[in-house]
Amino acid sequence: MTTRSSAETAGGDPDITLPGANDDALRASCRRQRSGDPRPNVLLVFTDQQTASAMSCAGNRWVNTPHMDALARDGVRFISAYCPSPICGPSRGSLVTGQPPHATGVIYNGDPLREDLPTIGSELRKAGYYTAWTGKWHLPESFLRESKDTHGFHHRPLTKGVPWAALGDQTDFLTAMDAEFFLRWEAGKQPKPWFLGVSLHNPHDICYHILEDGVAYANREAFPPLPANFEADPDEPAALRMRRENSGYGSEIAHAKGWDEGRWRDYLHTYAHLTTQVDRAVGQVLKALDAGGWKDNTLVIFTSDHGEGCAAHRWASKLSLYEESATVPLVISYPGHLRPGTSESPASLLDLLPTICDFASAPAPAGLPGGSLRPALEGRVPIDREFVVCELAADKQRPEIHGRMVRSAEFKYCAFTPGEPSEQLFDMAADPGEMRNLAADPSHRKTLHEHRRMLDAWRRKTGDPFPTGAPAA
Repeated sequence: MTTRSSAETAGGDPDITLPGANDDALRASCRRQRSGDPRPNVLLVFTDQQTASAMSCAGNRWVNTPHMDALARDGVRFISAYCPSPICGPSRGSLVTGQPPHATGVIYNGDPLREDLPTIGSELRKAGYYTAWTGKWHLPESFLRESKDTHGFHHRPLTKGVPWAALGDQTDFLTAMDAEFFLRWEAGKQPKPWFLGVSLHNPHDICYHILEDGVAYANREAFPPLPANFEADPDEPAALRMRRENSGYGSEIAHAKGWDEGRWRDYLHTYAHLTTQVDRAVGQVLKALDAGGWKDNTLVIFTSDHGEGCAAHRWASKLSLYEESATVPLVISYPGHLRPGTSESPASLLDLLPTICDFASAPAPAGLPGGSLRPALEGRVPIDREFVVCELAADKQRPEIHGRMVRSAEFKYCAFTPGEPSEQLFDMAADPGEMRNLAADPSHRKTLHEHRRMLDAWRRKTGDPFPTGAPAA
């Protein structure tokens, strides 16, 4: 059997074997070595810009997501899961480190991730896992063009010979095909458990559709209707009104100004199509997991980096703290170990690193604001937390515009700076569409102060430099 040394293998991992070995003998040897290790493999599959409601199993009849739905039937679906920030780079930096954006160095798209921070990759690697990543990275480059070992992951590059590509229609099935190659043929050559991150691009292509002019919509009757919370609040916080006018960083919302009903419905139709399209890539990955013989001993996590405005409050694209932009799908499956169902407890992508480390019997870094979801997933105890937080840095050209969301079990509080009004408070049970801001309602003054206290506790715990222009507790 021919093997290569760590100096000759990608990623510097001494247990990686390049082609040329007797594959059958190598797989048999690796199976024997893994047989005494009860820890699961970990497959993280996530999309880009998919709001929590954009799945058939969430009751959305305008999308067709049979593969996401099948995973949800086998696992636990969190119906109140939030991103750390409603934009790509900052949320991704938080997802892989478990740290909020203000601690990762990734405040805006284009910012590099701090090199000194532990990641899912580095912590699992220390625990004896092989760790790899395929597809979109965006920290800061969208796709790596060469094989590279960084931030604890062996990065598998976009297929060689493919010219630069920015669309999910161009990249998602290349990424899924690479994941399939790993799951069907390469993972069996690992004598240790493995982690694979599969980062897909759609429905992010909706950004480019928003920026198109002169869109024709001949069959409007077949398009989704406008949402019940379509109209914007004329008294929404000043920072959000500033965000609506931005023509530079995240200009999609400004581009949508003045759309008629047909254009808004065409946008919703296209978003549904792109979500349906990326579900096919998700299915390709999950079928490969089964074909490779890994389904029963792999923890599978499906999510997205952030959501999409979906015409709620006349918002297109991301960069807001409204539910459609801030929520993400989150499904966790581990056959035979978790009781399938749904969880209403607020969860955060900041919980993924400690959850993965918990299942992998690896110590999580100290001081993380998130926590392991494993006890709740296994039905032992509910999630022990008072609230989750989402951070918004809304405009790279106007760094004074910031926002914070505090989501408790029943309410959602948002604070913004600069300008007045600066606060929102929503009763999420009575008003899930966030159409009635209770921040100035005297009957909810106590609730408002409680949520200001929560935000102040978050600031102190995490060192969040959220500007002091927001009301203090």
